[in-house]
Formats: sequence, structure tokens, C-alpha cells
Amino acid sequence: MDRDFVTTARTLSEALPYMQRYAGAVVVVKFGGNAMGDDEAMAEFARDIVLMKQVGIHPVVVHGGGPMINELLGRLGIDSHFVRGKRVTTKETVQVVEMVLSGLVNKRIVQAINDAGGRAIGISGKDDDLMVCEPDDPELGFVGRPVEMNIQIIRDLYAAGLIPVIAPVATGMADNETFNVNGDTAAGAIAGALQADRLLLLTDVAGVKDGAGQVLTQIHPDQVRAMIADGTIAGGMIPKTETALAALEQGVRAVVILDGRVPHAALLELFTEQGAGSLIRSTEPRIKPHGLRQGGSEL
Repeated sequence: MDRDFVTTARTLSEALPYMQRYAGAVVVVKFGGNAMGDDEAMAEFARDIVLMKQVGIHPVVVHGGGPMINELLGRLGIDSHFVRGKRVTTKETVQVVEMVLSGLVNKRIVQAINDAGGRAIGISGKDDDLMVCEPDDPELGFVGRPVEMNIQIIRDLYAAGLIPVIAPVATGMADNETFNVNGDTAAGAIAGALQADRLLLLTDVAGVKDGAGQVLTQIHPDQVRAMIADGTIAGGMIPKTETALAALEQGVRAVVILDGRVPHAALLELFTEQGAGSLIRSTEPRIKPHGLRQGGSEL
């Protein structure tokens, strides 16, 4: 017997309790970073999402698209600059943002999932008033902060066997108003409104690190706040962890910040003892765990 086939069978068998644990669970996955621009990585991500759906999980994909927006703005000769790490979005810029996110990027992910045998449908925060925003900061222009979530459309889609793929573009309180929403912020708001079992934030880093540079496998929200206050968590990790804290406060059971560059990172996180990133939660496991994550973190 070929050892590779035996190993594959053993891996599937070992994944059984994790598949049982997540059957029927809603898992929101924020997809972004370098993987979005790589066809092979996109195809791998799509297969992982289809596998989740196949084993009874309800995956909801939320994506970004910063590099693609930058590229098109440059080609159109539209100046773009950032304040405190966030894009200043003018009325002219937000039109380009919507074209790239709702058009190019969203449909590329939808196509990849469909090519992998899934049934995906792409929407944005505008559809059915899914995400209604107010200005996040006057300096940033048309950058939105979600103030109203209407998530029935998402439930309808996954209940019908479809995989929602959501572009972080939203409507405003006024007519014909469009807002650009940070992808992590949008994913957190959607996960919170759904009270998802998991929010997976795929990034280009290994996870949340302590002062010695070691990745922490499980963190309590109070630890996160302390690490932000003392500067251990800094830079781009601050908004990600703040998104995690806000999602937990809204009822998400756990948030995982994990390295999307690792092959099959989402599957490693959901279906293995080791996990693949930093899990942030304040509640105990819903059921008695079958094992421990590496480092002592339960399911």
C-alpha cells in the first residue's frame, strides 16, 4: 500500500472530531494579502473554502483588494494618499474602489470557488443594505464605519447552499452614498452581526507575537488590550486585534489571526490540533475538546 495514501486516510480520520465540532458553524474568512494576486494561491484558497462547505461549515468570505486599487488608481492618474495607515477616499477615488472591489476582485474569487466545484455568489455591502455606514473620520473622506447591519441576505445564501463572497463597499445613510470599508473592519462587523463561531483573519504575518517575538497560540482579550497599551502589539497588528476585540464583544466565539501564506492555513486552523495562528477568545470551548492546540489552546 502506498504510504502517501495511508497518510491521507489517517489525516482525514484525525480530522473527524474537528469536522463534527464545526458542522453547521458559521465561519467568516477575511481573505487578503499576497495570496490574492497569485493564481495558484487563489485556487488553493478556493478549494479550502469549498471543502469547508462540503463538510457542513457555512463559510462566508470577505475580501480586500488594496494592491489592485493602487494599480488602477495609478493607471488612471488619480492621486491617492494615506492618513494613519488608512486610504483617504475622495468621491472620485471611491468610484474606483467600488469598481475594483465589487467588480474585478470579487468576481475573481467567485470564479475561483466555482472552478473548484463550489457554488459562490458575489455581493457587496450595498446589496440588500447589508452594511450601512457613517464616515469613520472626516480626514479620510468616504471611508465608512458600519452602523447598521442587515445580514438576512447572508443567511439566505448559505442556507441555499451558496458561498457568499462579500466586497467591503457599503451604502451610507444618505441616498446615493458609497463608502469604502477596511476589509478587516467589514469582516469583523459581518462576523459580529452573524454571531459567527469563528472569524479567521488571513494576513501576511504568522500571528500575534509577544515581546520576545514568539507567536502566541491563544490570547485572552485582556492580554490583547495590555499588549496594545505597552506597545508589544504595534503597527498594522493594532487594527486587526481591535477588530478581533470588537467582534468578540458582539458575540463571535473566537477570532484567529493567522498567516495566509501558509498552505491550507484555514484548514490547519479548523481541522488540526496544532492550529495555524493566534486564537483570541474569552469563552470556554462549546463542547469538551478532543485535544489541545499546540501550546495548550483548546478547540
